Amino acid sequence: MKPETKNMAEVSNSKLLQIDTGIHKNACIVIVRTEWNAAILDELEKGCFTVFEREGVKNVKVVTVPGAFEIPFGIKSYWDSNKYKVDRPHAFIALGCVLRGDTPHFDYVCQGVTNGVTQLNLTLPVPVIFGVLTVDNDQQAQERIGGKHGHKGEEAAITALKMISLAQSFKNNH
Repeated sequence: MKPETKNMAEVSNSKLLQIDTGIHKNACIVIVRTEWNAAILDELEKGCFTVFEREGVKNVKVVTVPGAFEIPFGIKSYWDSNKYKVDRPHAFIALGCVLRGDTPHFDYVCQGVTNGVTQLNLTLPVPVIFGVLTVDNDQQAQERIGGKHGHKGEEAAITALKMISLAQSFKNNH
């Protein structure tokens, strides 16, 4: 008989939900979300705000773009317009939900948004958190907004706070 193994991708196998960083309550966080699959996106956004309210983060802005492919442009444009302001963003969260269809469009959109967020993480001086669901069907999306795979909106918010603290720790070490 084979021993039962846990799925490595389950949030219960990580320390992600443990917040033990020096959270910066004055941080400015910008959520860039899509119009597509609005019911799922509303739940992802609610998950982010649940964490931010619990942690006392009040300066959260939401920008809406048409689809996932437009997320990187929305983030870069927001950064370019606000990088010199007093409340410039300390982190971005990309939120989207791409459902597989009958054509290769799914693959192109997923690859484009992934590559775009990766490029932003390598070029912007603030973290960009990938909170884009890439799922085969609505059930898989539901499992990721409070179902058996946790809440990806909450996880994205926690990740943003941890990355802000990490970036701040590098500045403080100089």
